[in-house]
Amino acid sequence: MFNRLLNRVEWLGNKLPHPITLFAILAVLVIIASAILSAFNISVEDPTQAGETLEVQNLLSAEGIQYLFTSMVDNFINFAPLGVVLATMIGIGVAERSGLIGAALRGIVTSVPKQLVTAALIFAGVLSSMAVDAGYVILPPLGALIFLSLGRHPLAGLAAAFAGVSAGFGANLFVTSLDPMLGALTIEAAATLDPEYAEGLNYLMNYYIMAVSVLLLTVVGTIVTEKIVEPRLGSFKGETDKKDQITYLSEVEKKGLIYAGLTIVGLIVLALLLVVPEWGPLRGEGDSPILNSPFMDSLVAILLFVFLIPGLVYGIVTKEIRNDKDAAQQMSDTMASMGMFIVLAFTAGQFVAYFAETNIGTVIGAFGAELLETLQIGGIPLLLGFMIVCAIINLFIGSASAKWAIMAPVFVPLMMEFGFSPALTQAAYRIADSTTNIITPTMTYFAMVIAFAQKYDKKIGIGTLISMMLPYTIFFSIAWTAMLIIWMLLGIDLGPGSPIYYE
Repeated sequence: MFNRLLNRVEWLGNKLPHPITLFAILAVLVIIASAILSAFNISVEDPTQAGETLEVQNLLSAEGIQYLFTSMVDNFINFAPLGVVLATMIGIGVAERSGLIGAALRGIVTSVPKQLVTAALIFAGVLSSMAVDAGYVILPPLGALIFLSLGRHPLAGLAAAFAGVSAGFGANLFVTSLDPMLGALTIEAAATLDPEYAEGLNYLMNYYIMAVSVLLLTVVGTIVTEKIVEPRLGSFKGETDKKDQITYLSEVEKKGLIYAGLTIVGLIVLALLLVVPEWGPLRGEGDSPILNSPFMDSLVAILLFVFLIPGLVYGIVTKEIRNDKDAAQQMSDTMASMGMFIVLAFTAGQFVAYFAETNIGTVIGAFGAELLETLQIGGIPLLLGFMIVCAIINLFIGSASAKWAIMAPVFVPLMMEFGFSPALTQAAYRIADSTTNIITPTMTYFAMVIAFAQKYDKKIGIGTLISMMLPYTIFFSIAWTAMLIIWMLLGIDLGPGSPIYYE
């Protein structure tokens, strides 16, 4: 019965249009909705100006139609994640294609004691979100090979790696492209309710809790693997191929990692010199010279160089980059792979802009807050309800940024109405989205992981993989949500200058 349910979810998810088409449909629906709501004179009290009312703007009026045509290019260019993602991917692409990221991940999981292999695999998986999707390609097959070489079931290794990469996607010890990608949408959504407050938000609004989450997920993932998943799989009785050997780091790769590591240390020292001393050119003024500084506004550029320069150094040492043409080709190849995202940004940019222009988001937020107030739902139950909604939507829409582009304009202002900061709403979203990635058949790399698994069990299918990954989702969700609630009760900031509550 469970497999039939999963098959039904897969069938329904496959019926959804492509995210590009989905955003185009949503944009058209916003235009139609604006005309209908405007005809009924729907209005609410303006949350930014006391005593003023805010009406739904009709995009099918003469002025609205002019806006649709004149703003189209600007909506695309000004789509918040567009420049952020493309800029950071220049650096990440070089780090990935030069082999730096793959070598670093292999080095982590092949250089630890046997008893710590599971923890190292999950830890490396969580950290792999620095390379966006590279972890999906590298770690699951590597995890299977490592477990097989140790006489353990290879599917347990694959499951542990997949859990770390996918279910831990929202957490990291370092700043990743996900932080500015989601942060830009969150700040944009918060500005619809309180522009002045939104100006004080930063991309590191979830850094503290997401850094601590790495340890939590590593511990919980290790326990689930060794106490639930691996015993259920039993001993591996399949045939092994002599070619299935772990590729350990070569001497030149180790040398490349050492030089890349020294480069990163040098970049960190340089960044500190730019912001910590009073004469630092990227240092701000006032009571929070680091939080409210050009340095915080430059995180995207800094992230670009943190990946780009070590990637170049590693490539030069390992001879993967022999001249400037090789480096330029790697950057070009990375940008070529972003074609789908660029088209997605065009349709998503129209939807986000139309949603803001019509004031529908503010109206929904006001009515939603009134409804929830009537139902007396607030506090932690409200947050848990929001997380459940995020998890359900994640079963049908795989892209984290695509979902947040749809949800942020509605839920960020709504949760602010109830006193929850945008940082808390975004953290709750990251947790709910990440923990359900591994049981989402519509997730981009789900089919690829099944293909990896079929190397060891030709009969494995969607139901088998989801049943194997479900314990991770359950225990990650429980532990991570409990951690968020405890964090709320303690009142600890979620990131630099990012409190729990909105006042």
